[in-house]
Amino acid sequence: MIICKTEREIAIMREAGRIVALTHEELKKHITPGITTKELDSIAESFIKKHDAYPSFKGYNGFSGSICASVNDELVHGIPGDRVLKNGDIISIDIGAKYNGYHGDSAWTYAVGRIDDDTKRLLDVTEQSLYTGLKEAIPGERLSNISHAIQTYAESNGFSIVREYVGHGIGQDLHEEPQIPHYGPPNKGPRLKPGMVLAVEPMVNAGSRYVKTLADQWTVVTVDGSKCAHFEHTIAITETGYEILTVL
Repeated sequence: MIICKTEREIAIMREAGRIVALTHEELKKHITPGITTKELDSIAESFIKKHDAYPSFKGYNGFSGSICASVNDELVHGIPGDRVLKNGDIISIDIGAKYNGYHGDSAWTYAVGRIDDDTKRLLDVTEQSLYTGLKEAIPGERLSNISHAIQTYAESNGFSIVREYVGHGIGQDLHEEPQIPHYGPPNKGPRLKPGMVLAVEPMVNAGSRYVKTLADQWTVVTVDGSKCAHFEHTIAITETGYEILTVL
């Protein structure tokens, strides 16, 4: 069942999203060669709590971190630890914050120091695939139009869309219906309605689309070792289009 939110609920989620966006801005100051992913996690947890919220991922299904910190060929669900970031790395940071009972959720992939042109293009295309998909977030239209637009854009630029992980509805629960694949044909699935709140999060690989989970049962990596990127916003469907909730 897809839960449409009231204006009051969306106002709360707007604040949850703002806290997520603020946390990303704070972490950007610290993403430099020499810092560990555990240090970034600690900064994020303290920052979120200072804003009267709680890290959505902390303890979620047993996850130990407050953020997901995934480096280079790590796609999602990277556990913060002692890994030291190096010049030329990329890191995908997924942040969730629960505020007054509602979640906000956003992921971004960042360059560590200077990255090569091919890696920068991966980041640029993945980010643009998100916004290309969001252009299809039109009330009355089908959900899969978002999915199809993302896939078409990423693949037309020579990259691969991961299929095992999808976007999702969000609200009082971190993951709600509907699931939102980032691939597939247009004009399928439920019609978008005002009040729907969705986390859209394309995950794009530089090589093949295939991924696997490591022995820690969390960290997902590309099978071929290629780099990958992950960009996500939480949006609310409005009467005329959509509003991004995870921005300042």
